[in-house]
Amino acid sequence: MFRIEGDSSLYNRFLKEWNNSKSYIKAHTSGSTGKPKEISLAKEDLLASARKTTRYFNLTEDSVLYSPLSTDYIAGKMMLVRAIVANCTVCFEQPSSEPLKHLDSFKVEKIDLLPIVPAQINSLTKNPVAEKVLKSLLIGGSPMTMEQENALTTKPWKSVVSYGMTETCSHVALRKIGDNAYHALEGITFSTDQRGCLVIESKDFSWNTIITNDNVNLLSDKSFEWLGRYDNVIITGALKVHPELMERKIEKLIAVPFYISGEEDQKWGERVILTVEDPEGQINDNQLNDQLKLILQPHECPKEIRHVSKIALTASGKIKR
Repeated sequence: MFRIEGDSSLYNRFLKEWNNSKSYIKAHTSGSTGKPKEISLAKEDLLASARKTTRYFNLTEDSVLYSPLSTDYIAGKMMLVRAIVANCTVCFEQPSSEPLKHLDSFKVEKIDLLPIVPAQINSLTKNPVAEKVLKSLLIGGSPMTMEQENALTTKPWKSVVSYGMTETCSHVALRKIGDNAYHALEGITFSTDQRGCLVIESKDFSWNTIITNDNVNLLSDKSFEWLGRYDNVIITGALKVHPELMERKIEKLIAVPFYISGEEDQKWGERVILTVEDPEGQINDNQLNDQLKLILQPHECPKEIRHVSKIALTASGKIKR
């Protein structure tokens, strides 16, 4: 039977909006490529998305969902909608970097689905209670580090990574930990446009077709490998550099937050810039450059390393490149 547990202030505002007479809800985009904007989402689309997720995770009226995410964003909103569709229990916990921190306050012995963002992974993998109660983990919001992904491979629960956006009412594809390929949920197909960006199609949603700005390696009309944002691609010396892929290659070398970006250059068209969060100036540029040259292709190597006191993030924790 559908039941909500937790502080009502965590979900009441969205619940009232969900139960009003309007056919849509208001939501905000993540702000990955600019200022977050308000959009309208059809309630029928949220229900269609929830049905696909409940079938994928085999959620029933006996299931327990647990959400340490804010209902101000689509990921948190969808946990309540999924519970409504599955007619099951959903527990809302105050969002923090420590998911399941308040588990003792709920009368549950298992968790069938827990959604988190990468910033919550480290705490969860060190929580012994999670290994006893958690069945499935859904990770989304931003890319994980290889260290985080490797830590999840040792855990007994099922871990999957989501691909989607606010406009698609959460995920349209899922990737199992240890696999590079995202696979479509039922009723969804993929193609690419002339830029090599993912095109999402489904007759189950009012939007029918969405053209993204994500460069992908299309494996079939049901699966793809994510390469990075088209907006972020650097063309240097007529060669493409995907910052997100580079960051995965070099993350073990740099113990502080960092990111790769491009800058206009008269000789190369664009040049690769590495920005590191290093307020104390402790990183040795020469030593780091020598290490990078052992891992990266010549055209990928940064032409400059910039040190900043703090890397700017969006409201949802993504880097402002």
